Amino acid sequence: MIPQNFTELAVFTGRPAFAEPKHVGRPNIGDRARLRERLDDLLDRRWLTNDGPYVQELERRIAAWTATQHCVAVTSATVGLLLLCRALGLSGEVIVPSFTFVGTAGVLEWAGITPVFCDIDPRTHNIDPYAAERLIGPRTSGIVGVHVWGRACDIEALQSLAAAAKIRLLFDAAHAFGCTAGGRPIGQFGAAEVFSFHATKYVNSFEGGAITTNDSDLAESLRLMRNFGFSDYDHTEELGLNGKMSEPAAAMGLTSLDAEPHFRAINERNYHAFGQALSDLPGITFTQYDPGERNNYQYVVMEVDEPLAGLTRDELHAVLWAEQVRARRYFHPGCHMLEPFKTRYPQYAGALPATERLTGRVICLPNGESVSRDDVEVIASIIRTALRDAEAVRGVLSQREVLRA
Repeated sequence: MIPQNFTELAVFTGRPAFAEPKHVGRPNIGDRARLRERLDDLLDRRWLTNDGPYVQELERRIAAWTATQHCVAVTSATVGLLLLCRALGLSGEVIVPSFTFVGTAGVLEWAGITPVFCDIDPRTHNIDPYAAERLIGPRTSGIVGVHVWGRACDIEALQSLAAAAKIRLLFDAAHAFGCTAGGRPIGQFGAAEVFSFHATKYVNSFEGGAITTNDSDLAESLRLMRNFGFSDYDHTEELGLNGKMSEPAAAMGLTSLDAEPHFRAINERNYHAFGQALSDLPGITFTQYDPGERNNYQYVVMEVDEPLAGLTRDELHAVLWAEQVRARRYFHPGCHMLEPFKTRYPQYAGALPATERLTGRVICLPNGESVSRDDVEVIASIIRTALRDAEAVRGVLSQREVLRA
């Protein structure tokens, strides 16, 4: 139901607009029949893991997609980053933005590396190269750039910085599959880039990831490390772990890749529909994508400026969740304010002003195959109604807080 006035919002009535939750990252599926064919085939082969034909095909297609020489499929982007840290010999300190998924910083801790949290450029939401330059010290071995929302970091500035400091540069490209930077596919920059094919990504392999690189020696090392270091039966070359992607995961990845143009078109449609419906509201702005680049439009990112909008981001978040709209506060409250980092590195509290401001403003709206045009219209109407009658909405939200207390 499209609310016509504030008394029809679920925070007043208790009746949500959606019977089932609308998620930011509900999995896209693609052609189920083709997926079943692939699953039946791999079951018939009884080749379920260990660098099977579907993993090999997926790696070839991703390498072609990103115009890179090598793709190494892994169980997750997190494991991919962990392997890459080891393969690149990172140690001491590595600079990383706090405005990212907590797993990015967590990998560094797992690898015995101290994360050095860097502030962001508030215009791009990506790591600020000038802030990063000030953080380089005698123990710095690398920089992790994160292509937030699929929009590329300032790659050129980061490359110049890393080269001058003689440190390694790698990229967390979890958001950026199918995107370009300067007309070139993301995946071919730095020493290597790591993609996520988690179920919530617009192209998914149930659970999985991939590392792309043009460094043949690095790719070979990564292949050994993802399989316990084995180069042959009963022969290991180096320390490894189990980071291999399975054949069922690769089958899903291929099926999802087949449908990528369809998924991207839906994302783009919804992104523009939300913008057209809401961008005229005071205090509401949407993250823009460069029309000169290829974008996957997976994330519909809205910033809420309370003095102009009338509600805080968190108040609007509460309104949407009451309606079964599972909007997300990425990446609230920033890695440096999450445990264990908050306790281990208290010096960052208040030291990353752009990050802390943004984590209080950003809200991501549902997108993907499960979000229809009509869903966008309903969600947009909920937001317009809540902001139009912000004072009344704030009042009822305050009462709910009192009752909970």
